[in-house]
Amino acid sequence: MSRTVGRREVIAGGGLVAVGGILVACGGGGSATEETAAPSPSEAETADETAEEAEVAEDIAEEEVQQDQGDALVAVSEVPVEGGVVFPDPAVVVTQPAAGDIKCFSAVCPHQGCLVASVEANEILCPCHGSLFSAQDGSVIQGPARQGLPPVDIAVEGDSVILG
Repeated sequence: MSRTVGRREVIAGGGLVAVGGILVACGGGGSATEETAAPSPSEAETADETAEEAEVAEDIAEEEVQQDQGDALVAVSEVPVEGGVVFPDPAVVVTQPAAGDIKCFSAVCPHQGCLVASVEANEILCPCHGSLFSAQDGSVIQGPARQGLPPVDIAVEGDSVILG
């Protein structure tokens, strides 16, 4: 005599197969052997990677600035005292740490190449990881960035800030 499989049994069996598949896919294996475990980077390797990232970010910013030299960026009157203006193209930040003192730096954070976001109270903020830089000289105030923002040559002609 043959047995007929009911609808409920088919659905229940399918559910068990699905749950088993999920458990197999999510199972981490518990422990890694020396052969499969990824080695953690040494401090020297991490420092080398950080230096390489900073160099790449600086090169990119330098290229963009060189392409736009001679262009008026902003009017001095539009740069707030103890603040600044961030430009994505070319990637520069123009600051005015004190009245009439105009500075310009790369807007590319040397930590991981993010564009800085704002300048307030003479601090340039990178929103990606919270690095802070001085609006006066581009130096690091707070990490994780280890290198400051490189300066960019500018000229002030009348009320215009021009890339040098």
